[in-house]
Amino acid sequence: MNAVLAVRQYVSKMIEDSGPGMKVLLMDRETTGAVSVVYTQSEILQREVYLFERLDSPNREPMKHLKAICFLRPTKENVELLVQELRRPKYSIYFIYFSNVISKSDVKALAEADEQEVVAEVQEFYGDYIAVNPHVFSLNLLGCCRGRSWDPAQLTRTTQGLTALLLSLKKCPMIRYQLSSEPAKRLAECVKQVITKEYELFDFRRTEVPPLLLILDRSDDAITPLLNQWTYQAMVHELLGINNNRIDLSRVPGISKDLREVVLSAENDEFYANNMYLNFAEIGTNIKNLMEDFQKRKPKEQQKLESIADMKAFVENYPQFKKMSGTVSKHVTVVGELSRLVAERNLLEVSEVEQELACQNDHSSALQLVSAVVEYGGKRVRGSDLFSPKDAVAITKQFLKGLKGIENVYTQHQPLLQETLDQLIKGKLKDSQYPYLGPNTLRDRPQDIIVFLIGGATYEEALAVFNLNRSNPGVRIVLGGTTIHNTRSFLEEVTAAGFRGRSTDSSQVPPRSSSRR
Repeated sequence: MNAVLAVRQYVSKMIEDSGPGMKVLLMDRETTGAVSVVYTQSEILQREVYLFERLDSPNREPMKHLKAICFLRPTKENVELLVQELRRPKYSIYFIYFSNVISKSDVKALAEADEQEVVAEVQEFYGDYIAVNPHVFSLNLLGCCRGRSWDPAQLTRTTQGLTALLLSLKKCPMIRYQLSSEPAKRLAECVKQVITKEYELFDFRRTEVPPLLLILDRSDDAITPLLNQWTYQAMVHELLGINNNRIDLSRVPGISKDLREVVLSAENDEFYANNMYLNFAEIGTNIKNLMEDFQKRKPKEQQKLESIADMKAFVENYPQFKKMSGTVSKHVTVVGELSRLVAERNLLEVSEVEQELACQNDHSSALQLVSAVVEYGGKRVRGSDLFSPKDAVAITKQFLKGLKGIENVYTQHQPLLQETLDQLIKGKLKDSQYPYLGPNTLRDRPQDIIVFLIGGATYEEALAVFNLNRSNPGVRIVLGGTTIHNTRSFLEEVTAAGFRGRSTDSSQVPPRSSSRR
């Protein structure tokens, strides 16, 4: 189960099916994001795609020498734009691919508009989501609920995105959901309705143990998105913001023009792939090692590399190194800015306090949008006991863990999702709290698990899933969410849902310079 590979294969198939010759890739805003996170522009250029256009762009010039590969969401707006396009075609031939199920009436409307017979193909390729990592996907949706109920448009979009993910991975799952969450039950029902209606699409070869879809609610763990992170990918999102693999560095003091926006993609950046789950201290060491390896090959270019500032100076002083390894100069810049922000905001001290509050019993000094967060994810609405397990065995384990001590004071916290999935893998997740939708239950322990978080997932949870996949051979977990949160976007989610607390308002959201995915 690899979300990135699934979307990459769709894009490759589109390009291959259009045959040889110069091509234009015609997309909308959302499919542009879906393609950009799995393919670099240079990779696509090598496949004879020489132009990238938006279908809604009003000033596209006719280029009859180009073939058009259209990859679009099957929305009413896109179908209307395509109808207009086909009545006055700008390209020689059109290969049309929708990222989700398209209605027969819309296909008929396109056929009637194709009077010049320029359409060679119409297919459904289910890349209707953002493949963040091989085991993580997002729908880039913020504010999916109003109070404890779905926003109708967001429910429709989430159902479409989640069913597209299932179709792209060729999974027809059994469904479990968080009983304490009405939105989780509603989404489970909507996904089941699509599977029933489109049963032919979901008629995949059956496996001995059926795949499982587990639908959870962010409000069951309102702590994880509020904590500062110390692994590379999570830290970048928390302090700088990751938007479809892109990082805006334009506000970094003294930033060079070519580094104002950078891309962090594990598919095309070996250093990032090897370091995204490592902690901050290890990243700096690994960058230093790369530079020292370069110096060994160039004895004349020896220079002390004892700090991030030394590394930045080294990159600037040796253009040859920068040319050889633009990837490293990018990471030196990113890590340098992270270091600056950590120092400027005293985040080591802040994080230590956060971890103590999240993992220990003294919560008296926490004052950050507390009323709203408690209203959103407090004890009254949670289906699980987030802070103090009542089970005697769990209490004993927690006590023994405390006696042994914590290896890293900044990473004491473990997200609730890790415990939930651990219980699921062991066959111990309670049906009374996470029932199956429908009469059937899974007797065997699940092997293929898709877990989806209404209200957004986090990179700390992505790390937990990565580690669970690595430590449980034969088990494959994919994590999805309506979005991928950092602190700021989560607090925006809370206030967008209408939870403002008794004495707080949205102006009290802390001024962190980060953006949501």
